[in-house]
Parts: sequence; C-alpha cells; structure tokens
Amino acid sequence: MIEIAEEHARRENATIITSVTMEIGALSGVVPEAMEFAFEACSKGTLADGATLEIRRIPALGHCQECGQECAMESLLVGCTACNSFALKILKGQEMALVELEID
Repeated sequence: MIEIAEEHARRENATIITSVTMEIGALSGVVPEAMEFAFEACSKGTLADGATLEIRRIPALGHCQECGQECAMESLLVGCTACNSFALKILKGQEMALVELEID
C-alpha cells in the first residue's frame, strides 16, 4: 500500500504524503488495527513517514440466491436474515483499497 501511495505521489511531484485513506471490507480478512500498526512501521523513511491513516470500514452485503433478498452479513458463518439460507453471493465487503491521498 505504501509503495502504491508513493508511486502516485511521485507522479504528482509530491515530496510528502500527509494522509492516506483506505477502505477495508468487513469480510476482507484484514484487521484494521493491524493495518494501522503496519502502516506506522512500514512508512518510516518513506514519503508517508508521519502521515495519518484513515480507515473506512465497509460493511458486508450479500444477495441470497434462495429467496432473492439482500442482507447485511456479519460473517460468512451467518445465513440470510430472511430465510436462513447460506447460499449468499457477496456483493460487497471483501475490498481493500487505497481511495485517497493528501500530498504536498
């Protein structure tokens, strides 16, 4: 993530990254607290050294292939809230994306 941020910052002739915003889905398998720790450790000596990290958590949403309802998904171990089926197609919640940079 830091390499991607630096690549974009350099394309804009920036000398510093002041803020990084990421979106992390509830079903992505990424622990936001671990990402915050890793960001601080890995950004040392880079354009992002000292930058703030904002994490936007994206709730999971599924589409039930049995009853056709869309429902919030707390985890992969919970069925459809309407019919309890586990035939859910994940519509969102698995993403991990760098969505915004503030640079100087």
